[in-house]
Amino acid sequence: MKHVDLLTIGAGGGGYPAAFRIARAGEKVVMIDSKGVMSGNCLEQGCVPSKAVREAVEVYKLVQKREYFGLKGDNIGFDYSKIIDFKDNVQKFRYAQHAKELEEVSQNLKLIKGSASFVDEHIVKVTNEDSETLYNADNIIIASGAAPYILPVEGAEHCITSTELYILNTKIKTLSKSIVILGAGYIGVETATFFNELGVNVTIIQRSKRILTAIDERFASLIQNSLDSKIKLELGTEIKKIEKIGVNGGYNYNVSYTKDGVLKTINADLVLMGYGRKPVIPEGTDKIGIDFDAKGRIKINGAIQTNIPHIYASGDVNGLSMLFHSAERQSLVCANNIFADNTPVDYMDFNAVPTTVFTFPKAAYAGILPEQAKKMGIDILQCSYDFVADAKAQIYNELDGEIREFFDAKTLKIIGAWVIGIDAELLIGELVTAIQNSLDVRIIASLPNQHPTSSEGIAKAARKLL
Repeated sequence: MKHVDLLTIGAGGGGYPAAFRIARAGEKVVMIDSKGVMSGNCLEQGCVPSKAVREAVEVYKLVQKREYFGLKGDNIGFDYSKIIDFKDNVQKFRYAQHAKELEEVSQNLKLIKGSASFVDEHIVKVTNEDSETLYNADNIIIASGAAPYILPVEGAEHCITSTELYILNTKIKTLSKSIVILGAGYIGVETATFFNELGVNVTIIQRSKRILTAIDERFASLIQNSLDSKIKLELGTEIKKIEKIGVNGGYNYNVSYTKDGVLKTINADLVLMGYGRKPVIPEGTDKIGIDFDAKGRIKINGAIQTNIPHIYASGDVNGLSMLFHSAERQSLVCANNIFADNTPVDYMDFNAVPTTVFTFPKAAYAGILPEQAKKMGIDILQCSYDFVADAKAQIYNELDGEIREFFDAKTLKIIGAWVIGIDAELLIGELVTAIQNSLDVRIIASLPNQHPTSSEGIAKAARKLL
């Protein structure tokens, strides 16, 4: 039995920020992770590699517009295997960076490759290839992340997930001519736009009548309308089965589904299961009395504590905000409360977390949007700025999209915002700061943002309410 001040189950964004902070304070910390490396799914198979691919495609898109910029060039193309090499190199670089960071705190912090299971409220069993070790931890952070959700349908084993596409050293290094994507969450829709820009024939099959069902309906509709018309959307469907079909010494796939009572079949070279992710729960978590919600996620309070105060559940495992940067902030909330002997002194503001859908074009949002405001009984005032009037958007000829801000009609304080179009993922950061600090419309309208940048639109939108 080994004693530690903190044990994290997982070394991703929900675990390592707290582990580092507490280790730097001189406490003994261990992180248990089945991968044996830091940064979790985000770096191995998620946000970093997928956005590396996206940015490579973005450059290719810009090259296609070379004549617009007054540039010349012939035989402009791409090599998908080289894009994958680029993605892999970014991942390797960051893994080396994290290894160096870990080495700097190695006196107090150890990363152990293995699986963790609960014995009781303080004791965790760690199992690896050749041994089992018991740890008695004063505090525990469950940060075990999430895994792709697999629809229980006949032939599901023939599908790939985002893991196979984006994982380091992926075996998928050639571009298929066609792909069917099951599900229209952000993973599916993002991937659809990447492949579409590279000339792949893309079809999205979605159960509901719209894409991005977890997002405000009007906002999701704007994103849907902004997608390239070459992406085929089959909405309001039910998947029946996926079949592997032999063709000319190789194979492809038939996807059967019903729509409006009619059975349809589509053939493609690749089928992506894109129904989102589900929390990974460590073995024994239920046996020690931790509470779960109706969806099987670990229940937490605003301090990221479970119903057992010295056990926290940070990041994807609680399912409230399945984003790496959200997990990092949650992890730091855990650390601050652990320093206070598990008395809540810091709280997570889930409304102040930006979310970006990295489609073409990008779209980002934060805070309380109209659909949620209506349910909460909040009257709102809204204002917008169209990128067609924006200098930077004009320079890049990306004129579609908008910045839209939502204010509480009683207080005139900003409660939410969205951005569709150029620099969306950057602009939402400033808007989140405004939301987090409850800035009113007058303060936002007075912001002297740099010209010519797209951020000018944040103040210009607010001025329409004055």
